[in-house]
Amino acid sequence: MANQNASLFTGPLLAAAARDAVFKLDPRKLIKTPVMFVTAIVASLSTVLLVKGLVTGTGHPVFEGQLVVWLWLTVLFGNVAEALAEGRGKAQAASLRATKAELRAKKLIGVAGAWEMVDATSLQVGDEVLVETGDLVPADGEVIAGVASVNEAAITGESAPVIREGGGDRSAVTAGTRVIADAITVRVTAGAGQGFLDRMIALVEGAQRQKTPNEIALTILLAGLTLIFLIAVGTLPAFASYAGGMLAIPVLVALFVTLIPTTISALLSAIGIAGMDRLVRFNVLAKSGRAVEAAGDIDTLLLDKTGTITIGDRQATAFLPVPGVTVAELTAAARLASLSDETPEGRSIVVLANQDGSAAVAMPAGAEEIKFTSQTRVSGLQIGDRALVKGAVDAILKRLPDAPNADALRKIADEIARGGATPLAVADGNRLLGVVQLKDIVKAGIRERFGELRRMGIRTVMITGDNPLTAASIAAESGVDDFLAEATPEDKLALIRKEQEGGKLVAMCGDGTNDAPALAQSDVGVAMNTGTQAAREAGNMVDLDSDPTKLIEIVGLGKQLLMTRGALTTFSISNDVAKYFAILPAIFVALYPGLGGLNVMRLASPESAILSAIIFNALIIPALVPLALKGVKYRPAPAGTLLARNLAIYGVGGLIAPFIGIKAIDLVVAALHLA
Repeated sequence: MANQNASLFTGPLLAAAARDAVFKLDPRKLIKTPVMFVTAIVASLSTVLLVKGLVTGTGHPVFEGQLVVWLWLTVLFGNVAEALAEGRGKAQAASLRATKAELRAKKLIGVAGAWEMVDATSLQVGDEVLVETGDLVPADGEVIAGVASVNEAAITGESAPVIREGGGDRSAVTAGTRVIADAITVRVTAGAGQGFLDRMIALVEGAQRQKTPNEIALTILLAGLTLIFLIAVGTLPAFASYAGGMLAIPVLVALFVTLIPTTISALLSAIGIAGMDRLVRFNVLAKSGRAVEAAGDIDTLLLDKTGTITIGDRQATAFLPVPGVTVAELTAAARLASLSDETPEGRSIVVLANQDGSAAVAMPAGAEEIKFTSQTRVSGLQIGDRALVKGAVDAILKRLPDAPNADALRKIADEIARGGATPLAVADGNRLLGVVQLKDIVKAGIRERFGELRRMGIRTVMITGDNPLTAASIAAESGVDDFLAEATPEDKLALIRKEQEGGKLVAMCGDGTNDAPALAQSDVGVAMNTGTQAAREAGNMVDLDSDPTKLIEIVGLGKQLLMTRGALTTFSISNDVAKYFAILPAIFVALYPGLGGLNVMRLASPESAILSAIIFNALIIPALVPLALKGVKYRPAPAGTLLARNLAIYGVGGLIAPFIGIKAIDLVVAALHLA
């Protein structure tokens, strides 16, 4: 991930951030960060008092002028941090906009095969478009006819083409991707301004980033602390008067700004934006910051088997008939039952059946398709009174509970399942004919990735519609902790809710329409970009690379976001404590000589102490911007270990840095006679 941060600060990026920082001085924008808004009010008040002093010839204009400059710089540095975080995505957004501007569409019209060229922005949900070799997909949609090779590099950055086809879980296409071979018919599923590309543009620009619950809670806490210090500072003139002295307003202003938590307030928004930006650069689109945070705390990961743990293109490899049925009879029935099946499995059955040398079989006249549903889990053809069906073994046996060859079918299916393959039962009317063996391949390296998740304390559960024996074999090969076999959408939902009722955060990976309810229910729903439109809409994250093991990195990025916020909050609070020791004794030692013992820094004068603390308070913000944008490096470790490390590095570091920094600035201020 180092290369993702290599261009963290470039000349154009810094120039744009400096310009945006000025625009962000708009009170309507500043109010979103209460602490910086209050700092801006204080800076405005100090500016007014400085001008008044210059006009009346009173006060200390050189000292007060420096305070005013550094107060405004404090606000600007906070704005620059946010602008830098936002600016890193604007170049990517410009590239995506350029892609979107090119989009034109071959909209199908009433006449069969006829089309008209229209602007992509005029397309509406439900329109059908033809996308041929060399064409850009004009809008988000689902392939309803054809198979094509699609280059998704504009979206994913990956140059290797992918296959998109109708009738399966790899039917979704994204606006801006290019068909490089063959042709497909696409039904539009997202209107103008609502597509995947539009959401990516809005996300990388920060336009749709909402504050997370933790971020909101921390903002409220910081605003509360600011109010407390405002009240505390407001009471000081009375104490000073009681002690026989007085405190000038510039001194009170400086004291107030150094007391309030300006450091973390200035960086808080930048941390959140940068976290989302890192996710986008990792080819994951998160629809909310809340999902990113939840990813850092998940306890259980549910993964759909087909297309997620396995490659997903199961191929028919053998026809295994039950006793009394010939291979030819089973082959012929399986071929007929698969003629209308456009899934990769269905087509592979037809291909395998045709390898016996027989002529291709056409669709019988008057035949009606028996469509697959997640409830029936069977498909096939209805030819008059004859139903030729294929499907999950338990589903076929449920249709024919009294079939005489049921035990023989189960035995064959069990043997296939034990070998790690998937059995698909075939029936002709009331007769069980046998089983088609489908082989699925576990993705390379996935066992090691699941081992890493286990070290993070995350329990992995594979969910599949396969029978328990097949599921157990794939689970053992892939290295998941548990599995749920013969799962319906309702079973997936029930498992997620059970985990959540136990106080656990659940993440779900999936790519099919039948995964959509579970993706919507889970705390973190990661939909594969190769999946259906329904799955991508239901999830709160979309993995553009369609790599389910990437959840390891997503978890790491979530933890990194939480750790970065926690580390910088710890540093900021420790930093403020150290500043109290720097400025309070220097200001009040004349009124309360007993405070001299706390003046451990021996600063040159009260004025030098005030100016040095204000300068340090401003400079520490840009000094921490690289850490806020890159994030604290995450290493898998127990929470206690991470907490101890953060306290040692950022807690102790936050205490030490101000003593060194303020003392060094004080020496410069005194040497240059600035105060």
